[in-house]
Amino acid sequence: MILSGIILMLICHCSKLGMAQSSTIGRLYVDSINCRSINPLETHSNCYFATAYTPHPSKMMKAAQWMGTRNVEVGVVPKPQITDPGDVIVQITHCTISGSDIHLYEGQLKDAMEKGDILGQEAIGMIEEVGPDVKSLKVGDRVIILPVISCGTCQYCQRQQYSLCDNTNPSKEMEAAYGHRLGGKLGYSRLCGGYPGNQAEYCRVPHADLSCVKAPEYIDARKLLGLANVVTTAWHALELAEVQEGDVLGVWGCGPIGLATQRLAKMRGAKKVFAIDKDPQRLRIAEDFGMTPVDVDSHPDVAEYILSVQDHGLDRSIEASGYRCVGKQEYPAMQAIGLEKDSSDTLAAIIKATRKGGNVALVGDFFFTTRDFPIGPLMQKALTVRGGQTWPQRYFPFLMDLAVQGKIDTSWMFTYVDEFENIAEMYKKFSLHEVPGKLKVCLVTAYGRSQQMQGYSDLPVTEVGV
Repeated sequence: MILSGIILMLICHCSKLGMAQSSTIGRLYVDSINCRSINPLETHSNCYFATAYTPHPSKMMKAAQWMGTRNVEVGVVPKPQITDPGDVIVQITHCTISGSDIHLYEGQLKDAMEKGDILGQEAIGMIEEVGPDVKSLKVGDRVIILPVISCGTCQYCQRQQYSLCDNTNPSKEMEAAYGHRLGGKLGYSRLCGGYPGNQAEYCRVPHADLSCVKAPEYIDARKLLGLANVVTTAWHALELAEVQEGDVLGVWGCGPIGLATQRLAKMRGAKKVFAIDKDPQRLRIAEDFGMTPVDVDSHPDVAEYILSVQDHGLDRSIEASGYRCVGKQEYPAMQAIGLEKDSSDTLAAIIKATRKGGNVALVGDFFFTTRDFPIGPLMQKALTVRGGQTWPQRYFPFLMDLAVQGKIDTSWMFTYVDEFENIAEMYKKFSLHEVPGKLKVCLVTAYGRSQQMQGYSDLPVTEVGV
């Protein structure tokens, strides 16, 4: 099996991409799009051996359900069924909690939630059933489930801007709020289509040929689970900011996405990366990864500090912390009485710290409007600002190549492993930044534990490292 895996890794993709040097990864990825087939996720269709799989006859399943603000329960609900010909049913082995899930947990989008909604957008599992129109997947395939649901045929999908899909989100609420509907998203409220998530023993995945990626069974789940959302979002941020070799970069936020962005920036050849946060443990992790840490508590005026130590300021800046990263002490009161929705504090610092003509990317969680936005400095400094949800289907062939080659390993971000049945308690810990190791938890279902797809013990705490 090991020898077969090595041979498959060698023959698996466009040769120029497989031999890419880290300093030219961004350019080679752009070039590689031109040699893809119409379905960008067929890349690894022959790149692994599926383990023997027997469908389970159960009609019920356990699932993490939103029951109100700061209230998640593990309930027993009917197992999903195929409702559209492009669907698959996946039996989940591993899942995790994301920062986006915490927005729902803490009630930021409570008006778009219903009691009993199933949460979750990052998972790995085995396909148990396929719809008649599914072409690239079969029963027994081990797959990574992508969070963004895309039709593949609309003008945005044809441009590979998959999270902007026209056809997978019927939400009139989002259209009223934003003027347009964005693409559907698993487990993320009626605003994103109302699809049940994958923090469950089973999940229905629509448009499965574009929403599931085959995963080599010989690679540990923790090395792959972070690819679906964290790493694709990090790469998206670098693409939006157009990070190039020799750039000086600032990344606001040292959560999993921020840290992944910093590490991938180094792979792309960034000369220096400032890691900005106020959590001492996360800053230590960033420093261990070779970044230049900036403690917000020690340097409240982050922009002034960066300008004092870095000539001309930052070439590129990335916001990966979101609206909850605030500087104003009065922000909670302003939010409570409706004077403020999303804080602009980090954006103001970014605009000040970024050099004239520089680029800014926003991938943190912003939903609403903000006051005191520094539009004058933004315009006068000729900055380019871009944002948006990730396009995982676009980036995944390339990122999976790197994972198969051992150049990307997401196990560092899973600093804790637990049983899926304890997910309600892990939501509480995640919300309070009390997950051991300060990053993410890998949750293993009963089926995942029975398959022993990764070394598993009851409550291990993993050393954080490269």
